Amino acid sequence: MQDVSTLVARAREGAPRAVARLISLVEGASPQLREVMAALAPLTGNAYVVGLTGSPGVGKSTSTSALVSAYRRQGKRVGVLAVDPSSPFSGGALLGDRVRMSEHASDPGVYIRSMATRGHLGGLAWSAPQAIRVLDAAGCDVVLVETVGVGQSEVEIASQADTSVVLLAPGMGDGIQAAKAGILEIGDVYVVNKADRDGADATARDLNHMLGLGESRAPGDWRPPIVKTVASRGEGVDEVVEALEKHHAWMEEHGVLAERRLARAAREVETIAVTTLRERIDDLHGDRRLGALAERIIGGELDPYRAADELVAGLTRG
Repeated sequence: MQDVSTLVARAREGAPRAVARLISLVEGASPQLREVMAALAPLTGNAYVVGLTGSPGVGKSTSTSALVSAYRRQGKRVGVLAVDPSSPFSGGALLGDRVRMSEHASDPGVYIRSMATRGHLGGLAWSAPQAIRVLDAAGCDVVLVETVGVGQSEVEIASQADTSVVLLAPGMGDGIQAAKAGILEIGDVYVVNKADRDGADATARDLNHMLGLGESRAPGDWRPPIVKTVASRGEGVDEVVEALEKHHAWMEEHGVLAERRLARAAREVETIAVTTLRERIDDLHGDRRLGALAERIIGGELDPYRAADELVAGLTRG
């Protein structure tokens, strides 16, 4: 058993091994998880969480690495959660993103962690909210969360980040994607990466057109900007940071940041509660109570909905 208070204190001092151990406790759903979260609670709420999503091949990892460099030039501590597909053999992350960001490996002001989805849909790992909390408590000024890169299903990042960045690239069918529902409806900032390729202007133009066809905006509402970059050369990255800073300031001015964080906390509580109930229900297989309810359904005494209500009531009573 780890001494949680010592781990938290060392993480606050910037010790990478302590941060790594805390995130491992989160990922492994350790029996100490509740103790960890209780210790971190008073230390969180300071980090700016930026989510980056987009179809495979748009340059998410390169863009994330370039943003790390830009924020480090500002003297900010940066945490990166790079969500990778799960290995079909070990269930662990494939670590591709961490390899591509190796230039930051020796920087004590940067912490990079690859996390496995472990079958969780939506582009994120199920433990991502708690891992973000660890990096926040560890003193990161900015936390960059890069999704797995599976395309249109990656909308979950919008519920976990303060600001969502959607990346596109010319020549990858993004003009068609712009006409579809999905990840192109969740962006606060849009980035057309690989802008040195043919078709970049057309991609930006199509995207701007689709945004114009979206929901009507009242005066003062945020209009997502479109920034063109060549992340591999660092071109346009400062403009992305500027757009992020403007969005952050706008959210604070209009109370949107507090609203998003409140909604995020509520969803986290809901997820934990539902998971707990599901685990209790799984424990009931073969249990006398579940069999008795099933018999009453077969006998016409109960319908499945009333039976489920009775089961939930019994579970919540303990």
